[in-house]
Amino acid sequence: MKRIFSSPVTVLAFGLALRLFFVLKHPANSGDTVIYEQIAENWLKHHVYAMNVSGQLLPVDLRMPGYPAFLALIYALSGKVGEAARFPVMLAQMFVDLLTCLATASLAEVINVPADTQPRNKRVFTVALWLAALCPFTANYTAVALTEVFAIFFTALALLFFARLFLETTGPIQNPAGNSRHIPTSLAISAGLCVGFGTLFRPETPLLLATAILVYVVFSLKKEKLRRTATIVLLMCTATILPLVPWALRNLTLHEIQLLAPRNSMLPGELDPVGFVAWEKTWLYRFRDCYLVPWKLNDEVINIDDLPSTAFDTAQERERVSAILDQYNEDLTLTPEEDSAFAQIARERTARHPLRTYLWLPLRRSIRIWFTPRIELLPISGNVFPLALMAEEDPIDQRVTIGLFFLNIVFVSFGIFGAIRLWPNPAVRPVVALFAIYILIRTIFLSTLETPEPRYVLVCFPALIALAAQLFAPHNQIAQTSAPKKPAPTYLPAVQDES
Repeated sequence: MKRIFSSPVTVLAFGLALRLFFVLKHPANSGDTVIYEQIAENWLKHHVYAMNVSGQLLPVDLRMPGYPAFLALIYALSGKVGEAARFPVMLAQMFVDLLTCLATASLAEVINVPADTQPRNKRVFTVALWLAALCPFTANYTAVALTEVFAIFFTALALLFFARLFLETTGPIQNPAGNSRHIPTSLAISAGLCVGFGTLFRPETPLLLATAILVYVVFSLKKEKLRRTATIVLLMCTATILPLVPWALRNLTLHEIQLLAPRNSMLPGELDPVGFVAWEKTWLYRFRDCYLVPWKLNDEVINIDDLPSTAFDTAQERERVSAILDQYNEDLTLTPEEDSAFAQIARERTARHPLRTYLWLPLRRSIRIWFTPRIELLPISGNVFPLALMAEEDPIDQRVTIGLFFLNIVFVSFGIFGAIRLWPNPAVRPVVALFAIYILIRTIFLSTLETPEPRYVLVCFPALIALAAQLFAPHNQIAQTSAPKKPAPTYLPAVQDES
């Protein structure tokens, strides 16, 4: 029985069953789904990366081309487009996500650096594979046409190559193969390519490259020559840019020099609501408020009563906002004058409480996107309080929400404790630093967005799961690798030859 449950085939079968459950029982869609589908259909049928605007094809740059390219491929293979093709799209995403599980398990095994005399422990690989395969927070995104599955996949692959590169070049416990120059070179190129292809799906993916460069330079300069370090960094950057070159050349036809999609995705001629967004950032930190305010802009009525009390500092300010919204609600179009009025209110609120805008609200957004039940794709209200009332009205909804909330805490906590357990090991310390700093930098970046969506931190889960699996490694293995070791006599000639 133990052999059966330690088999990767068994684990992947359970993972496949979980993903089929979400695809068959809880398929979902998003506002972005329609945008991706429309671009993909026009790209396939008319060979133009465009959207339908006023009955005409309008070339756009408001989304990166990776996911529309994937959809166009599925459309070509299935003979279906749009909503009719969502099931084959989800099936394809299931298998990509299972590959992510394998990459995550491999990452956990790679960073479980054994002592020189010990073999690698397969238990860490198996545990990580189980955690990744049965993680509902990543699995349920296979059931929606969004970029998360591919963003997580390429992040997991990039982390795997970065981890191997760091262990080959910066760790004190060197693999004999680490003396070969071509291995770090190939790892640097592979990691850069993964970041580049990931950027074709999510434009903030280069944050991983920036973090890797920072950590690599800090740790490698202790052991490597400056020239070799610079060469590795240059290779990573070049490999990242290569997959983006066709996209940049295409954007030149729009008279733009641009490798990434713009942060504010607007169609030509649309007003960029800079003032409205600045006003949002002075009070919005909950994901549920996105449905009530920003995602209704230029489409639905925004009711003043839907705004939380924290959106106003005084009764007079509430009246000013109400007056602006009354004007907006007349034609459901934000005008430059209304946007300027919101900008003025934002400046006043920030001047009164700068720490609220620049520190406390970003901190609250960070906590919200990390510690959440992650039920945004499920038919669950998420209402837990008051406990007695909700237990009577909808006990299943309440229990599922609470259960997923604590399960999310388990994943995050296990990852933190796994990192703490690995940190004393000098061989793997650069990799742990990479994971921790990347998660921190990405969280800080996401906390500056006006729409704090919990899905944006899912790309960090391969790192969390790989770290969490270290808790299940034999304790003596971690303890032995933590102590500095004298170099084995067999390695002395190689070291002398290099010097």
